[in-house]
Amino acid sequence: MPNLKDLKTRIASVKSTRKITKAMQMVAAAKLRRAQDAAEASRPYTERFNAVMSQLAASAGGSDTAPRLLAGTGSDKVHLLIVMTAERGLCGGFNANIAKLAKAHALRLSGEGKTVKILTVGKKGREALRRDYGDLIVDHVDLSEVKRIGYGNASEIAADLLRRFEDGQFDVATIFYSKFESVISQKPTAQQIIPVTFDDAEPSTLYDYEPSEEAILLDLLPRAVATQIFAALLENGASEQGARMSAMDNATRNAGEMIDKLTIQFNRTRQQVITNELIEIISGAEAL
Repeated sequence: MPNLKDLKTRIASVKSTRKITKAMQMVAAAKLRRAQDAAEASRPYTERFNAVMSQLAASAGGSDTAPRLLAGTGSDKVHLLIVMTAERGLCGGFNANIAKLAKAHALRLSGEGKTVKILTVGKKGREALRRDYGDLIVDHVDLSEVKRIGYGNASEIAADLLRRFEDGQFDVATIFYSKFESVISQKPTAQQIIPVTFDDAEPSTLYDYEPSEEAILLDLLPRAVATQIFAALLENGASEQGARMSAMDNATRNAGEMIDKLTIQFNRTRQQVITNELIEIISGAEAL
């Protein structure tokens, strides 16, 4: 049985931990508000942009002159998985769930005889994949020094992917991220971005495009890749803060429950010590 000093030390330690988790919860709540606003503000533009691109793709998709980013290489032998996670932990299962989805995807592709390459965005994703798939990781994007994710960050990632695609390093690229639904719900998501895919749509008869659909797509498709990556980064940012807020709230509650249990144990132990001392005093007095 631990003595009173040990119990007192443990209670003080857990109280200090509770202060830290409570502070982290409040910081995550403040960051969540900004991250959620950014993610939600990007959705109307992304949805409208994809709707227009879908119409263009439906018109030009069957053409022999369709851009390579839309038509693909004609093969799906080499797959590049872009795994987007956080730079920091202490956010529950946020990072692990994204890595788990990416691992399952890589395992399925390997079973089908495909070649798998992995590009990680975020330190925690690289750490989660390094043990089992370290030999497949071809590059890593470090965003630890970035205070606020911007379109420029997405453009840099997109430019690197497009260069690799033009060099023939892969045929299909898929991003893995967590879509923000609520503070307690973040959905790990896989989305193919190269060749660029859009929701099925009928060719539009309401608009005449100048220059041709193929020329417009050639200019807009690289921007579509960057837009999808930017939207994924914003969704990831909101999901990370929501997951961290929930995790720190649970940790704070658990710390409070542990303090209550340790306090009860401390009081019982102290009462037992006092009782034993009284018995010894009474026994000594009777012996005299």
